[in-house]
Amino acid sequence: MKIVVAGSGRIGQYLITSLVDEGHDVVVIDNSAEVISEITSVCDVMGVCGHAADYETLESAGVKQAELYIAVTTSDETNMLSCFFAKRLGVHYAIARIRDPEISDESLSFMRKELGIDMVINPEALAARELFNILKMPSAAKIESFSGRLLEIVELRIKDGSSLDGLTLKDLRIKHNARVLICTVQRGNEVYIPGGDFVLHAGDKIGITSTPAEIELFLKKFGLMQKKAKNIMILGGGRTAIYLSKMLIAGGSSVKIIEINSEKAEELSEALPKATILVGRGTQKSMLVEEGLGETDAFVALTNQEERNILMAMFADNLNVPKVIADVDQTEMVDMAGKLGLDTIVSPKKVVTDVIIRYARGLNNSLGTNVETLYKLMDDRIEALEFRVKQPIQNVTGIKLKDLKSKQGILIAGIIRGKKTVVPGGEDMIQQGDRVVVLAKGHRLNDLTDIISVK
Repeated sequence: MKIVVAGSGRIGQYLITSLVDEGHDVVVIDNSAEVISEITSVCDVMGVCGHAADYETLESAGVKQAELYIAVTTSDETNMLSCFFAKRLGVHYAIARIRDPEISDESLSFMRKELGIDMVINPEALAARELFNILKMPSAAKIESFSGRLLEIVELRIKDGSSLDGLTLKDLRIKHNARVLICTVQRGNEVYIPGGDFVLHAGDKIGITSTPAEIELFLKKFGLMQKKAKNIMILGGGRTAIYLSKMLIAGGSSVKIIEINSEKAEELSEALPKATILVGRGTQKSMLVEEGLGETDAFVALTNQEERNILMAMFADNLNVPKVIADVDQTEMVDMAGKLGLDTIVSPKKVVTDVIIRYARGLNNSLGTNVETLYKLMDDRIEALEFRVKQPIQNVTGIKLKDLKSKQGILIAGIIRGKKTVVPGGEDMIQQGDRVVVLAKGHRLNDLTDIISVK
């Protein structure tokens, strides 16, 4: 599929790389010749230097022949206008990044309709939602939801002394009657989709799938459940902090934000009258301690300096703050944070890219299923996809899972049938109308039929 991407900043570059890896024909627009030279030297893309809302630039990029146009420049106005022009030029679908927290949902809906924008993405709002879900269940390093939370996949680390250490997966099912599925395990540099004889060990990062209620029961039974974070300290007062604070305050939590810029702190006080806003350097450890860091339920580092976020998150972790989260986007920094023991990382560029990749794969569907949801798990080494089964599919529907001739590295992790969630066993079958959650290691799935081995 031909895709034109306008904007090659931090999110744009990650998105472009991911789209190329997906096999798409990508053209990049940016108003910096240096940026175009850089991206074309590292990725197999065509580059066009110019303004994203300029007719000649869009025409040079071949927008008329493109199926998808994505505007992720630093300007909301440019993104909206360029999508409008791209649709007028004939592109089939258009996606715009719009980040301004002052724009209401009603205004966004109106602009989408009038400008012909098919999807609006807001990286900071998406990241805030991910953070909010984790703070509701602090035991988790990551939570991904399917079918309106009828099924979830929760990632967490098995700590030393955990009652899970040394258990096999079949023991969990048979001896402990656990109504969850341990669907992924990361141990060191290896990632597994484990079978029943797999033995869990301390230090493993595991992915658990089931309904939210069953996951909560499982965590309580094995002493893994942490209480919901009610007293939260946030370092940095950017857009993500604003979105997150509004969600937390609406949910009854207490929020304290530390912001270095006094003018921005004033703006935060007006936007968040129920939050406590403090002016100061978050790197001043004495200030954090004086403001009660050691007594908080959670610390979230959201400054625009990733090194600072990692360092201050480590400091909070050393003070035994129950839940510590850092905003880290650079791949190298994410790897470093993991090696330093920080399990919970939020990355706006990854959140946005997952949404757009899912959308692009959905456009590629030609058979009887649609990609409804797509997430990357275990440091992006496993994909979790939700498919809707719109019609019977040969070799897939009506066959017991134990008899399904699926490829190696494929796991049916959940079946949602109406309002009922099935954590599947070998006797279960996929039926027309189901939503099916599939985990794939080493495979790129566009359709549910892609799980079947051709041998």
